[in-house]
Amino acid sequence: MSKSKPTVLVVDDTPDNIDVLTGVLSDDYKVQAALSGRIALKIAMGAKPPDLILLDVMMPEMDGYEVCKRLKSEPHTSKIPIIFVTAKSDVEDEEHGFQLGAVDYITKPISPPLVKARVKTQLSLYDQSRHLEQLVKQRTQELNETRIEIIRRLGRAAEFKDNETGMHVIRMSWFSRFLAEEAGESEDWCELLYNAAPMHDIGKIGIPDRVLLKPGKLDDEEWEIMQKHAEYGAEIIGEHPSPLLQLAKEVAIYHHEKWNGSGYPNGLEGNDIPLSARIVAIADVFDALTSERPYKKAWTEEKAISLLEEEAGSHFDPQLVPLFIKCLPRVREIQQKYKDIY
Repeated sequence: MSKSKPTVLVVDDTPDNIDVLTGVLSDDYKVQAALSGRIALKIAMGAKPPDLILLDVMMPEMDGYEVCKRLKSEPHTSKIPIIFVTAKSDVEDEEHGFQLGAVDYITKPISPPLVKARVKTQLSLYDQSRHLEQLVKQRTQELNETRIEIIRRLGRAAEFKDNETGMHVIRMSWFSRFLAEEAGESEDWCELLYNAAPMHDIGKIGIPDRVLLKPGKLDDEEWEIMQKHAEYGAEIIGEHPSPLLQLAKEVAIYHHEKWNGSGYPNGLEGNDIPLSARIVAIADVFDALTSERPYKKAWTEEKAISLLEEEAGSHFDPQLVPLFIKCLPRVREIQQKYKDIY
């Protein structure tokens, strides 16, 4: 399959000048034409922007400098190479064009071989730039996916001893995302929370088995040890500029705080508890209650929701509990998809 020709937009208020440039370029490129700056902007900002623009400077209403300035200010068109084609040949004029973001400057009357060479060079550079940009984007995506997968696996490792299937962290992460969406948070933040939530109990790695796996009720000393997992989690994640790891640390240390201030480790109250932790607290408890374990039966959804409603305003954020109930159809789908199998 032959590669399609690159598109060159020629902008000039004189039809004869457009005809000349079209004749020079039409064998190698698809040529579009605009007789004014406004038409040029409309074409360039359309669904398929040109690969390069040859732009006259002296035009009525809107000169080439203003067209260039507007194109460079829009993300959709900012990277399109612009070559000024003009009778203005002063050094100051060229300098001004380059300051606005043009990549080259051709003076009239044009030399056809020079126009062909300059256009070919700039298109080649633009192709290389786009290729490198795509490679960087692809590599960045791969690194992000790898980092997120490591975080998920660490979260599952933290659950391994008391939830061997690791499905709890998957389910509660989805529940957290649903609740964040229902609360009206941005898509980026919802995605961030979804990827941070699996780390909420990473601090359990530091809890001795005699406490973590004890089948009966913990005594005071054991309960004190168990509570340390929130602080251990924050220490394990540590300080990092990554927004994902910052949110994971926030969730790890605060997800056992309670709305009425009776939680741990800091006894935070109400909206002083970060939203991320208030969301994860509901998602975590609901999944723990409705999941079967070797040492306990699963609660019914109705019973678990009743507890959330009873504890709204004491344990849980009273505004988030009703929003979580709205998420139940999606919650049920995730429960079916990621079942624990013992």
